[in-house]
Amino acid sequence: MILAVQNLRIQYGARVLFSDLSFTIEEGERIALAGHNGAGKSTLMKCIARIHEADSGQIIQSKHAQVGYLPQEGIHIHGTKLIDETMSAFADLMQMQQRIDELTEQMKKEDPRSSVYAGILDEIGELELILHAHDTARLKPKAESILRGLGFKDKDFQRDCGEFSGGWQMRIALAKLLLREPDVLLLDEPTNHLDIQSQRWMEQYLRNYRGAIVLISHDIALLDALVTRTIAFYHGRAEEYSGNFSYFLKESVLRKEILIRQKKSQEREIAKTKEFIDRFRAKSSKASLVQSRIKQLEKVEIIEIEDEDAVMNFKFPDPPAGGHSVVKLEKVHKSYGDLKVIRDMNFEIQKGDRIAIVGVNGAGKSTFSRLISEAELPSEGEVSLGHHTQIAFFSQTHADDLDPEKTVLETVENASTRESAPMVRNLLGCFLFRGDDVHKKIGVLSGGERSRVALVCMLLHPANFLILDEPTNHLDFQSQEVLQRALLDYPGSYCIVSHNRNFLDPIVTKVLEFIPGESPKVYLGNVTDYLDKLERDQALATQQNVSNSSATDDSGNGMDRKLKKRLEAELRQRKSKLVKPLQERLDALEIRIAELEELKETISQQLESPEVVSDTDKIMELTRSYQSTEHELESAFTEWAEISEKIEETEREISLELGL
Repeated sequence: MILAVQNLRIQYGARVLFSDLSFTIEEGERIALAGHNGAGKSTLMKCIARIHEADSGQIIQSKHAQVGYLPQEGIHIHGTKLIDETMSAFADLMQMQQRIDELTEQMKKEDPRSSVYAGILDEIGELELILHAHDTARLKPKAESILRGLGFKDKDFQRDCGEFSGGWQMRIALAKLLLREPDVLLLDEPTNHLDIQSQRWMEQYLRNYRGAIVLISHDIALLDALVTRTIAFYHGRAEEYSGNFSYFLKESVLRKEILIRQKKSQEREIAKTKEFIDRFRAKSSKASLVQSRIKQLEKVEIIEIEDEDAVMNFKFPDPPAGGHSVVKLEKVHKSYGDLKVIRDMNFEIQKGDRIAIVGVNGAGKSTFSRLISEAELPSEGEVSLGHHTQIAFFSQTHADDLDPEKTVLETVENASTRESAPMVRNLLGCFLFRGDDVHKKIGVLSGGERSRVALVCMLLHPANFLILDEPTNHLDFQSQEVLQRALLDYPGSYCIVSHNRNFLDPIVTKVLEFIPGESPKVYLGNVTDYLDKLERDQALATQQNVSNSSATDDSGNGMDRKLKKRLEAELRQRKSKLVKPLQERLDALEIRIAELEELKETISQQLESPEVVSDTDKIMELTRSYQSTEHELESAFTEWAEISEKIEETEREISLELGL
């Protein structure tokens, strides 16, 4: 057991999130927290991370166990370079190295025969042992590798963190957390700000993670790939399920069906007992039996069947009539300082368009959303709204921008117009804010609840063009389905930025793909059609490469087999010419790394030997040698990672030319 939750209770006013909650986390376990938004999942994580204090109960950690927590949002870093901020995950180790340097300087001033000198020597030895155990030479290459996996480019490493958007800020926080390698990793919606490629990388990384993982996510594929146990929250209580998330979904339905049958059976038995009591109550000869049945009835623990969790139920207001052209972009450029996000874009959104906006993070999707909503102006060019176009814009940051000190009702009333004010209470009810829930402060709401409040504020302004930037990020499965149905019934036009393929497929008819450094491309159909088209285009390009390099001898227009073989041989020779020197350098680096690691181990052993401990000059010499070796080893690992990536890139390019 690495961590135990014992009899935990959290209550907000009259509402109990959970009580008497107890479970343990074993080493290497994978646990999912399930339940509707606001059920207490994120609150439980904050309790385990010691950010939130429970009303009662306790959380017990094994000695030296570390807990790391990634929140849903709210990370804002600036003023440091990306690589420096990421390396701050090893702040404790870097402080140890700094302490060693300080002690080394102090040693020069002390008498080697003094007790102070001996104490300094002992402290240096202890710190060196800790650093040796963490293999500090590998830290920077490892940090760079994780940053690349999360979608950062090498050129980003020296950029200020403040230059990155909110989604990338969360990736920085995730990178630092993964580098710290806590014994218990708490991840609250970790895929919300990741594109498809980064999601796949993270899933593979977490598969191989040595510590325990507790995960909140609405990505069923990720949950199924990782978790082995699910803790589900229902109306103040929690139930545990062994197996992956799909097993939990099926088993929870089965358990409820069994409970319903048990309740019906119990009701029949109670009815029979009551009938017996009523029938023989007046007969003195049956008095003892009647009393026995009454006592038996009093001891029965009534089986309660809870109502199904409520889900959102709403439809968008009827939109006002608009013109054929909704929004038009002409020669639009958008830059942030030296960073050019959108270049020379010409595009028109027309009445009835239902567009999915896709692409890797940083390609310009959210920037495009802000431009067409007129939340931002282009650096060059013109964005013009069509005749009577009325916009409702749901931004990624809208939920974060709500005033935490205001109540739900105050927030929505402030956003309403004179015409929509009478709708406020009804609309809040549709979004599951009923009774006293409307008087909760925004600051105590979960991420999903805040997203629902932001959606309510948007709906108070009837519009014929919706712009939704990652609307499903904090919505549970049921809420996503309700939003999806509402969009299917909506007669206006909309653009949706999302990586949620299951959500988008039934509701979009066009895909606008943003590619860094290129003009956006339009595909007809839904996201699956777009992905299929990409695969077909790639297959066709490969086939075309093969066709261009093959022809019959009698065609007179193509290449004969000998020419094809000669071209292929030339490409392979070029591959060998390009890769060979890189591979030779890589082999040399691997040999040098092995030598340096062996040298580092030898120096470490010498520093621990009794003969050296009494020789001040030797200690100083070995310490300098150890630090120099470690620095060279770190540089070698960094170069090794760069060359490995270059070899893979070169081989991939040559393989494409060969049509492989």
